[in-house]
Amino acid sequence: MPLTDTTCRNAKPSEKPKKLTDAMGLYLMVMPNGSKLWRHKYRHLGKEKLASYGSYPEVSLQDARECRAATRKLLSVGIDPTQDARSKKQQQLLAAENNFKAIALKWHAYNLDSWTPQYGADLLRHLERDIFPDLGTLPISQIKPLEILRTLRKIEARGAIDIARRNQRICGQIFRYAVLNGIADNDPTAALRGAIKQGKRQHFAAISAQELPNLLKSLENNEARLFRQTRLATRMLMLTFVRTSELINARWEEFDLEERMWTIPASRMKMRKDHLVPLSDQVIQILAELREINGKREYIFASQAKPRKPMSNNTILKALERLGYKGQMTGHGFRALAMSTIKEKLGYRHEVIDRQLAHAPRNKVDRAYDRAQFLEERIVMMQRWADYVEAQANRESSTVIQFARKIQ
Repeated sequence: MPLTDTTCRNAKPSEKPKKLTDAMGLYLMVMPNGSKLWRHKYRHLGKEKLASYGSYPEVSLQDARECRAATRKLLSVGIDPTQDARSKKQQQLLAAENNFKAIALKWHAYNLDSWTPQYGADLLRHLERDIFPDLGTLPISQIKPLEILRTLRKIEARGAIDIARRNQRICGQIFRYAVLNGIADNDPTAALRGAIKQGKRQHFAAISAQELPNLLKSLENNEARLFRQTRLATRMLMLTFVRTSELINARWEEFDLEERMWTIPASRMKMRKDHLVPLSDQVIQILAELREINGKREYIFASQAKPRKPMSNNTILKALERLGYKGQMTGHGFRALAMSTIKEKLGYRHEVIDRQLAHAPRNKVDRAYDRAQFLEERIVMMQRWADYVEAQANRESSTVIQFARKIQ
């Protein structure tokens, strides 16, 4: 007689395992310890095999019969149910190991040598903050476009449209890496093209040449009570107009004071080429002061809290805000200030200043044929720029001390 739920529930254990038969090979094995296990005996390719369906009452009689029906259906088309279950379990384990975060970290490690250290760190930080919390644990081969879109919408909702679009591109690169390595079948971000609205292009805030004297006086008077190193960093950024990350990561070994040249290595440059920054008299003076502060450390602008690391990337931005220039000036803004002022006030050609800014040539023809570095002109230009800035520091005031004087 087929089993009933009452029979299963009331079955008592004995000294030896006891079999309660249902039908078509399904039975309930009652163990001496009281556990009740569903088993199904079947034959495949002439061999007798045994399938397990779990324990009663977690798996009910009806559930066990449905499992039996599924097993018989697979057998009818020549599939071994036990082998099929084992294969599916392996696939599930493999999918769990190949979650989005695991593959993203492999992709990141694979490409790390082709990026600057700063770019690699920034990219990983974006993933950890915005992407991994939602997608990190999901099998990368099973992620759908809608799941990615929900994550991107959260970033978009806080007004970070450019970051949302950047993260969409990053995710696409990770999925394509997975496809090339046989871990995923497609890139689901391809279906999201145009899903994130185009943000308005915003330039970094920068003051004009006419506003420079006031900024210099605010920096000199130091009513904001900035640290000495912070003021030196702000002045050096103004005089060299390199990128903020290039400045704060500068090491003493990069400076040749006899040749009056700072060589920023390719590993820290956006264009992946060494970049030469001629040193003016004023910058040489700043470096002499920095020797007193950080001469025994690796970085010329060492962190006060962690001297083995460089100062924070936001130090100069926060300093400008404390000086009253929030929304009006940024560290990157010194590059725009130098470009416009050197062209308008000192009369230099755009391409000479462009080389000092380490910008990429504007088109393929320039990139292929324009190898001119204008180094001799740049050496003279950087001294003239420093002299101009110093003159602005003394403009309309007899009480303002020389720009290059030692900061107390």
